[in-house]
Amino acid sequence: MTTIHASAVLVGARAVLIRGPSGSGKSSLAYALIGAAASGALPFARLVGDDRVHIEAAHGRALVRPAETLSGLIEIRGLGIRRCDHVDQAVIGLIVDLAAADAARLPAPAAFCTQINGVKLPRIPVQANLSPLQIVIAALTTTESSLPVNVSDDCVKGISNHISPTIATE
Repeated sequence: MTTIHASAVLVGARAVLIRGPSGSGKSSLAYALIGAAASGALPFARLVGDDRVHIEAAHGRALVRPAETLSGLIEIRGLGIRRCDHVDQAVIGLIVDLAAADAARLPAPAAFCTQINGVKLPRIPVQANLSPLQIVIAALTTTESSLPVNVSDDCVKGISNHISPTIATE
């Protein structure tokens, strides 16, 4: 098991793991995803962990758990540490890297995939000072265009459509 500085939110059936440097907005994005579900933009979202999470590979999947001492806690800028509903474990379906050095308006296909604990996962690199919420919601609720982009099939299938097969089809 690996412990990393990140936040994670279960969105639908899979977790969004949010990484980035200190102050990049990991907790803000996590709370915004939870708020997006409360407003109906996403069907379901629940905190897994904020600030520090444990990641473990099991049966070809990457699992995320909250750090025990931080379980159910999230930092909300301007309010401090708050308690909220959470889940104890989730399968990671998407990694969002905030303030990513390889972020671009149209990232290279290789930027959309990464490995964590030996498990290949879809990834979204987000530029510093860019609001990531709409990018993440779009990735979760839309399908890939018909443009030829040569993104690895192993990663593309996980970027979208894991919320519900009724939102978009694989």
